[in-house]
Amino acid sequence: MFKESPTVAVIGLGYVGLPLAVEFGKGLATIGFDIDESRIAELKSGNDHTLEVDDAELASASELVFSANVSDLKSADIYIVTVPTPIDEHKQPDLTPLKKASRMLGEVISHGNIVIYESTVFPGATEEECVPIVEATSGLSFNRDFFAGYSPERINPGDKQHRLPNIVKVTSGSTPDVADYVDDLYRRIITAGTHKASSIKVAEAAKVIENTQRDLNIALINELSVIFNRLDIDTLEVLEAAGSKWNFLPFRPGLVGGHCIGVDPYYLTHKAQSVGYHPEVILAGRRINDGMGAYVVGRIVKLMIKRRIHVEGARVLVMGLTFKENCPDIRNTKVIDIVSEFSDYGAKVDVYDPWVDKAEAKREYGVDICDTAVAGTYDAIVLAVAHDEFKAMGDSDIRALGKDNSILFDIKAVLPKKAVDCRL
Repeated sequence: MFKESPTVAVIGLGYVGLPLAVEFGKGLATIGFDIDESRIAELKSGNDHTLEVDDAELASASELVFSANVSDLKSADIYIVTVPTPIDEHKQPDLTPLKKASRMLGEVISHGNIVIYESTVFPGATEEECVPIVEATSGLSFNRDFFAGYSPERINPGDKQHRLPNIVKVTSGSTPDVADYVDDLYRRIITAGTHKASSIKVAEAAKVIENTQRDLNIALINELSVIFNRLDIDTLEVLEAAGSKWNFLPFRPGLVGGHCIGVDPYYLTHKAQSVGYHPEVILAGRRINDGMGAYVVGRIVKLMIKRRIHVEGARVLVMGLTFKENCPDIRNTKVIDIVSEFSDYGAKVDVYDPWVDKAEAKREYGVDICDTAVAGTYDAIVLAVAHDEFKAMGDSDIRALGKDNSILFDIKAVLPKKAVDCRL
């Protein structure tokens, strides 16, 4: 019923879509599609600014072509959607990119095609939100003329150990035959194997709870950090002691941002509320994690006041803007909360991050990334991201950036305890 050697189209070539297109492009005719023409030009030149795929790997995908032309998609048999699924200013799911992609596919899809969604959604979104748009736009009937699948992405940006081929892939399909076909399709590129879910909804739910579980675990540790600070106990020392037990989970306090952990729980809580259940634990965890930026600034400001450092007009250096170390990804970074909070106090904030694209930081957050940090300049320094470059500097070089009585707050516990004024 379905082609043994289909043409695959990957819609959206960001951190998720590009590695997928590259893997499929090593053995199957593959179209890498993105509406951003500058992104397509970049990839055609053999470069990926996200650093998820290096130049050699990009060149190895001999069957992969890139396009921003919608009409080029008509030759595909399988469409894999990897567009972003963010939240809006009210922390509600924003399915706009997903709906636009579904509408676009409805214009090019034909009989016997399969649309596979990888974007994170709430359970039911594929069949209740996306498929009806494809049906209405194409005039085709679901599960008769075209079919659907869902295989949630598990990309970890910047992680060079856990790559797409060696991460087990959850798969699903809208009929048993489609589920088998989708599973077999991914098995061509996933060396770690697959897990075929019994339904699309099960696969959707599995994805959304993966990051919800992690979010809650970090929220617990963040709350413990707040408690231990009031008790004048070092959180890291407590965690190291507790970690000597074999089944203690090794989570650490910190800022919870990025495209998944700080977003996915809201997709689940939205769906829960739509069926009449108010999720208390999940939302409590979100409130704790969303408040950590303000908590960090509050602690620093108290120390500044004790040292008679005037907060308004103070010079503050924030080291790192990305949501994680050794990665250029600034999506939903919670470091921006620290920048905004200090700005509200009237402080003058410099942000230094050698990994960040300056134009992107300016466009997304209105932040000017400084080229360098001048020694002896700052009243407070926040080591927000554990980039290797910052670790290599060591505490003496980082300390040297501040004035004699400056505050050094180490969010990621990169430096020795005795070298900093405070840490989470």
